[in-house]
Amino acid sequence: MKKIPETIGEYRVVRKIGSGATATVYEARHPNFPGPVAVKQVRFGGGRDGAKLNRRLLKLLRAEEAVAQRLDHPNIIKIHEVVTEREQAYVVMEYFPGTTLERYCSFEHRLPVHRVTGIIFKCCMALDYAYRQGIVHRDIKPANILVDEKGDVRITDFGLAINVDKDVEADSTFIMGVGSPAYMSPEQVKNYPLNQKTDLYSLGVVMFHLLAGRLPFRASHPAQLVYKIINTDPPLVSRLNPEVSERMDVIIRKAMEKDLYSRYKNGAEFAKDLSAVRYKIVDEGDARLDTAHFSVLRRQAFFTEFGDVELWEVLRISVWRSVPGHVRLIKEGDSEQRFGVLLGGRVELSIAGRRVMELGPGTIFGESAWLDRINHRQTMSVVSLEPLTYLEINPAALILATEEVQEAFRCEVASVVAHRLSALALVHSEHCGAATEASVTSMSGLVSSTPGWQLVDN
Repeated sequence: MKKIPETIGEYRVVRKIGSGATATVYEARHPNFPGPVAVKQVRFGGGRDGAKLNRRLLKLLRAEEAVAQRLDHPNIIKIHEVVTEREQAYVVMEYFPGTTLERYCSFEHRLPVHRVTGIIFKCCMALDYAYRQGIVHRDIKPANILVDEKGDVRITDFGLAINVDKDVEADSTFIMGVGSPAYMSPEQVKNYPLNQKTDLYSLGVVMFHLLAGRLPFRASHPAQLVYKIINTDPPLVSRLNPEVSERMDVIIRKAMEKDLYSRYKNGAEFAKDLSAVRYKIVDEGDARLDTAHFSVLRRQAFFTEFGDVELWEVLRISVWRSVPGHVRLIKEGDSEQRFGVLLGGRVELSIAGRRVMELGPGTIFGESAWLDRINHRQTMSVVSLEPLTYLEINPAALILATEEVQEAFRCEVASVVAHRLSALALVHSEHCGAATEASVTSMSGLVSSTPGWQLVDN
C-alpha cells in the first residue's frame, strides 16, 4: 500500500479521501485557509504511453483551471489553484464532506424520490449557470456529483468541459470522444457539436439511474450501447419504481429526448418542471417537515402576497437555516448576494461599527447586495442577537424560479426597503432642524395662480 504523503506542495495532508486510476484526493490544511481543503494529486506515468497520457492529463488540468476562473456557483465545487510540476500536478479545491452519487445508483441503496428530485433540481441550476458562462461540462455522471447528508450538492470535474464561445477546432483543450458512454447523449456519441442540452440529457440519465437503480440502456458490447442510445427509447421509470409518478416519467423522458428540439432547452426549464411536482411527492417524513415549514412561511408577513404554489416553490429554491446567537451572518462590504427572511429571533444591523437597528421575524436582511446592480456590495453587517431561524435566498437559485416567484420577491423586498428607509429617515429627523415652510400648499394651487405654469398632459 502506497504511503500517504505528509505534504503536497505547501499543503499538509490530513487523510486520504479517495483515489482513481490517475489521481488521489486528500483532505489537507494550509495556513491561508481557515478550514480544510481537498487536494487532488495527479500521478504522471513513465514511458512512451505514459508521456502521451501525461500530456492529456495536463490538458485536462489546464481546462479545469480555465473553467474554474469563470464559475462561481454554490452547487459547483470551487477550485482554488492548479499546480503543475515535473513529477506531479495537483488541484486544490473546496473541501466538501459528501459522497458521490455512485453510492446511490444500486437498487438496494436508492434514495427517496423527494431527495433525488432535490439533488437533480440543484444540478439543473448549476448547469444552467455554467452554460450562461459559456461552459458545457460534457461528463455529467454520478461519479462527478457529490451530495452530503443534508442534500447539499456539488458538481465536480470540469476538466472535460468545453468553452462554447471558442472555436472547437482551435481549442487545444478539446478532446474527441470524452465522457462516460452510458451517460452520453445521442449527439455526443455521434461526435456532433454540443451545447447545454447534452448535459441535460446526461443529467436525465443520472436521474433515471438514481430512481430505477439501473441504467436506462444496458448492453454487453459498446456498439450495442451506442445503438440503443441513438435509436431506442428508455423504459418508463414508474414501471421500475412504483414510487415514481407518471408526471416524473414525462420529465425524465423530456430530458432524455433524442430530438434536440424536443428536449429541455435549458436547465431552468428542467428545474421549473421538477419544482412543479416536488411538493406533490409523497414521503411521510419529508412531507411532514415540508408542511411544517410551509405553515411557518404562511404566517410570515413577508409572504402574505405569495400564493400557495409560489410558496411551495420558495421552499424548493431556498435553504432553511438555524444559527446560535452572536454569529455574523453578513459582513459589510462583502459581495455575497444571498439574503435572508427572518423567521424567528432577532438580528442587529450595523455600519462602520455603529449599531443601526434591530430586526425581528417577518422581515428580510442582507438584501442590499442583491438590489445593488452595479457594485453588488453589502451596505451593513448583520449579527444574530439570539438563536434564530431564517430562510436563506440565493439569487443564483432565485433567477431560475418562475417569473411569478421572482416578481413577488421584487415587490416584497422593495416594500420592506421603502418602509425601512422611512423609519430611518424618521430617526434621523430627530437630530435635524425644523423643516422649511412651504408658501404654496399644493401643485394645483401653483398651476392656477402662477402665470406661465402649465401641466402638460402627454
